[in-house]
Amino acid sequence: MCGIVGAVSQRNIVPILIEGLKRLEYRGYDSCGVAVHQAGELRRSRSTSRVAELDALVAAEGVEGYTGIAHTRWATHGAPAVHNAHPHFSHGPGAEAYASRPGRIALVHNGIIENHDELRQELIAKGYVFASQTDTEVIAHLIDQLYDGDLFDAVKRATLKLKGAYAIAVFCRDEPHRVVGAREGSPLVLGVGTAEGADENFLASDAMALAGVTDQIIYLEEGDVVDLQLGKYWIESAAGAEVPGRFARVERPVRTVLAHTGAAELGPYRHYMQKEIFEQPRAVGDTIADIESITPELFGDGAYAVFKDVEQVLILACGTSYYAGSTAKYWLESIAKIPTSVEIASEYRYRDSVPNPKTLVVTISQSGETADTIAALKHARSLGMAHTLTICNVATSAMVRECKLAYITRAGVEIGVASTKAFTTQLAALFLLTLALAQVRGHLTEEQEATHIKALRHLPVALQAVLALEPQVIAWAEEFARKENALFLGRGLHYPIALEGALKLKEISYIHAEAYPAGELKHGPLALVTAAMPVVTVAPNDALLEKLKSNMQEVRARGGELFVFADADTRIESEPGIHVIRMPEHYGPLSPILHVVPLQLLAYHTACARGTDVDKPRNLAKSVTVE
Repeated sequence: MCGIVGAVSQRNIVPILIEGLKRLEYRGYDSCGVAVHQAGELRRSRSTSRVAELDALVAAEGVEGYTGIAHTRWATHGAPAVHNAHPHFSHGPGAEAYASRPGRIALVHNGIIENHDELRQELIAKGYVFASQTDTEVIAHLIDQLYDGDLFDAVKRATLKLKGAYAIAVFCRDEPHRVVGAREGSPLVLGVGTAEGADENFLASDAMALAGVTDQIIYLEEGDVVDLQLGKYWIESAAGAEVPGRFARVERPVRTVLAHTGAAELGPYRHYMQKEIFEQPRAVGDTIADIESITPELFGDGAYAVFKDVEQVLILACGTSYYAGSTAKYWLESIAKIPTSVEIASEYRYRDSVPNPKTLVVTISQSGETADTIAALKHARSLGMAHTLTICNVATSAMVRECKLAYITRAGVEIGVASTKAFTTQLAALFLLTLALAQVRGHLTEEQEATHIKALRHLPVALQAVLALEPQVIAWAEEFARKENALFLGRGLHYPIALEGALKLKEISYIHAEAYPAGELKHGPLALVTAAMPVVTVAPNDALLEKLKSNMQEVRARGGELFVFADADTRIESEPGIHVIRMPEHYGPLSPILHVVPLQLLAYHTACARGTDVDKPRNLAKSVTVE
């Protein structure tokens, strides 16, 4: 969600800015833009099309420079329109100044400023003219109003007036070869230039944007303000300063980060989502690679003492990650015998809860930058729950830095907005967590441990067998593409898998889909069932199978059409009104990891048949870094 790239160099940095935006396209956006310092003035190009169109626009308009910033925007305040696209310029004070030429401040921003209305009214009273509906333009005007010849000082003073979350990159017409960045609640990194003789430095919202430019990365922390100039930089922070409202010089470690470059190649696949679905055997295999035995130290030093101390588990997550946590709840309570609650992160900190200091707080996030989940984690800590662990796909993310313990999944870069391989690798990691807690709590025998490890190691092969079902799923997708509504049913630990299947169909095909525990049909949703409403059923051969069959008969009795993903030994046969795709094998507790894959394929091929933008579905972003 939203991408920032900025640079100070002795070469034309527009190609670097554009390439950085291209690397961030997977996050989702609805407008983009670039601004540079050129011939003593601010120049910019903005577009509501793709970055490729912006690239052509800058070339046609002759935009180039040694200092600049660029942005991909996912609309929050104001519709997706050129006048709302970043970068924003300051204008004023006075309409005459706005009409004659742009002001002196150029700015891009990720996040949401909560007190933007209050600041807007103050700035209008001082003569500033607003050209957009965004909260971002408020920051540009505020910095302009505070500017007194030192951009770094003006930005620091401005941050003290802002409430909310932000990562910003700013430059000034009157100070060539200087870019200032600041962050609070949204990620921002500093890239230290390595090109010989270039004396350049970079800013970005993600190190991936700087792949191929520099691998020397500094992860800025909350409250940091950074000053970039040719061949030098420095960082000051309000956090921890002895005097409130003051800033102190800080040092942040430089890390060598090998950002993914070739991982984003499509290869023979039609879309990144399809590629990532088929990468799941490798991704899950890598996530559990080299695990010879179950030990708490898989989750970090000191994990044994933490696991020994905890009495319950609290899982905080959003979207697909929330469904991974909901699945893990079944494992944790049935195998590890530990009480577990799963909370939607965006709701958790806004209600009164009963904290227990002996709780293991587990966050789940693909990016590790999900704003709602980070905020929920901090809230849990403020309530006295200090035992924290994250399941995350990015080792250098804010979530990993915030938690004491971590398990890094090995999904690799996930470009498609609709998560696939991140989900299955999260499930694999959560199953390992279940086993580790079960061992510490005395609920895992050596024989059980060996059985589970064997099943985990077999997962890549089992997943390959499921992927071989794709031709049968394609046939179903052709029929689903003509529908506008669908129901998904599951029971037990496969109910969250039904939820995930419905979410995938909604996200990329725009078909309205809902999921229910199958036993809930007769308590309301059965009223929706007609021949026009396909009902997708997840049917593993488990203890609830016979109950599920009864629920399926309720659908058939109302003329509903069933599409069933059934284990081979369930004795569910195809007949008029019942379509069955047989899973290759029953997989016990790990069955959810297999059963979600055909649901991913169904959503993908349905979306292809409907002609939607699979990798960049409308209104959605990959990494949700605003609340």
